[in-house]
Amino acid sequence: MDFRIFTEPQQGASYEDLLTVALKAEELGFSAFFRSDHYLKMGDMTGLPGPSDAWVTLAGLARETTSIRLGTLVSSATFRLPGPMAIKVATVDAMSNGRVELGIGTGWYDEEHTSYGIPFPGFGERFDRLTEQLEVITGLWGAPEGETFTHHGKHYEVLDSPALPKPVQTPRPPIIIGGFGPKRTPQLAARFADEFNVPFADAATTAELGLNVDKACEAIGRDPATVIRSAAQVLCIAEDPETLQRRADAIGREVDELRTHGLAGSPSEVTEKVQGFADRGIERLYLQVLDLSDLEHLVEAATLMDD
Repeated sequence: MDFRIFTEPQQGASYEDLLTVALKAEELGFSAFFRSDHYLKMGDMTGLPGPSDAWVTLAGLARETTSIRLGTLVSSATFRLPGPMAIKVATVDAMSNGRVELGIGTGWYDEEHTSYGIPFPGFGERFDRLTEQLEVITGLWGAPEGETFTHHGKHYEVLDSPALPKPVQTPRPPIIIGGFGPKRTPQLAARFADEFNVPFADAATTAELGLNVDKACEAIGRDPATVIRSAAQVLCIAEDPETLQRRADAIGREVDELRTHGLAGSPSEVTEKVQGFADRGIERLYLQVLDLSDLEHLVEAATLMDD
């Protein structure tokens, strides 16, 4: 199993907080540090000092880390135009010497859009825009050097773009697509994704959703095995019950609820649950860490990599 650290800075984190966690995750041997791409907090956490832009943050981390991979889970197609998005990701890819990954989705949190003046069309249009964004982003990255790229779409018109800059990674940075949709999401994953992610679902549901990706891949002649299968799970791990309770309290959750809906409990308990994902073909886990001040939590999480 490949383990990655996944943070939610809109819940309350400065750049320095994220840098500290990213450096600790790198030191401990986690393969990647990911962050959400949101502009508004959710639930009871303070949200202070306020939102930060995911790609500005990742650009900074690209220069202050050396080996850990960096990415979003996930950027919203409503936040950025596809051409500038391709430039941003390619730029951070160069700044990190080829360590960036792009998780991208339709967007869903309407309040963060209205809070910051971002248009929020209906779901069908958001999905159409996501599809076109993936066509444009991959088209720009994949256009041969010296040639231009053109896209005539319903929502985006790209004319004779020089399609620069190119990413460092070849053929391009990995793209992550995920969610619960039974049809359009698997089709997009089959067309564009290097990884299919299911957030905050049990192992059986995660594997079942992956079957839709298998079918979509087979329909277009792609080997389903070329799509990495991953899951995101909230983490609350501790050797002793008192520490476990303290960590649950710090993120406003109940221990029993976390055991049901996340990876919670002693290292042996969490390892057993991780094995359930592995047994169903899940190759990668994003460990959602919500209390960024608790670096010892990362240390205990790192013991999962030893099992």
